[in-house]
Amino acid sequence: MKIALIHDYIVSYGGAEKTFKVLSEIFPEAELYTLFYDPLILSRLKLEASGGSREIKTSFLQKFPRFLRRKYQLLLPLMPIAAETLDFREFDIVISSSFSFTKGIITRPKTTHISYCHTPTRYLWDKSRKRFILHYFRVWDRQASERVDEFIASSKTVQDRIRKYYKRESTVIYPPVETRISNFESNSNFENSKIDSKLKIKNSEFYLIVSQLRKYKRIDMAVDAFNKLGLELVIIGDGPEKRHLKEIAKKNIKILGWQPEEITAEYYKNCTAFIFPGEDDFGIAPVEAMSFGKPVLAYKKGGATETVIEGKTGEFFDYENSAILADCVRRFRMKPVNYYDPKFISGYAQKFSKERFKKEILEFINKVAKSKQI
Repeated sequence: MKIALIHDYIVSYGGAEKTFKVLSEIFPEAELYTLFYDPLILSRLKLEASGGSREIKTSFLQKFPRFLRRKYQLLLPLMPIAAETLDFREFDIVISSSFSFTKGIITRPKTTHISYCHTPTRYLWDKSRKRFILHYFRVWDRQASERVDEFIASSKTVQDRIRKYYKRESTVIYPPVETRISNFESNSNFENSKIDSKLKIKNSEFYLIVSQLRKYKRIDMAVDAFNKLGLELVIIGDGPEKRHLKEIAKKNIKILGWQPEEITAEYYKNCTAFIFPGEDDFGIAPVEAMSFGKPVLAYKKGGATETVIEGKTGEFFDYENSAILADCVRRFRMKPVNYYDPKFISGYAQKFSKERFKKEILEFINKVAKSKQI
């Protein structure tokens, strides 16, 4: 059984890219594809095989100048064409890790296309966007969804969106999360942690965000809330909003950019709570925080409603508003010190583990292969 894996494009290091990496671990002999990539981000993913790094095949978009690939929005008109020109004739199964255009790849009739859908293309189906050109892409996206034989949804929220926009049913398999059940104990002496001295936090109470810095993540709202609260907030991640966030952040807020996993893990281990201010389709970072026994303060919509148990693993706020978020933080601080049980939170996070993901994906693939006699 010959398998290929394809991811839309690799220009940021987020949950979708981490999921693609784990898919590549499940199928170490599979050939890897993407429309285009940033070499720096690809190196962070470490797509390795037993014999070393794995080759990843690309579309013609990879030949475009690097500044265009970084400003990937400029390439949107060409992405449907790029996806359709990739050749998958020799494969029995193609698994697309898709949040935009790779669901539209063209396969031969005997090839089974399984799409792990992180979300129906967000910027096409957002009702606030009404530009005429998006209508063309919506038509293409809807038609492209019909080329998929089986959909896997990354959450029940995404399952509902697939049903609404594509009129297709799907199976929910939550994304893989690096859960660390032995790490829920906080380091009481933060100054002696492995974190570089330039990155140290002065106070034992600080809050954490780990996220791509994009508008829909609503990190700006969290910055505004903590500007008013005066509490320390650490933000780890990169993206187009980074400069703006640094401009509006006061001295109590540290924006560190991308950090290696071992540094990020230290911040998870020592933070007071994790802040998740925007609506996301699933949200891997909050579950990573919970694996360290940390409560999550999240906007009550989207994937967070499937991963956070109010009063047990975190708190919710009902509106995307900085004042409402600030009030949620205040309510959290009023609770007794031992209100949240780190062992319970860390144990609960295990239901989203990488091992669970691998098992469910293999079971799904084997079931499909058996039904189609592949």
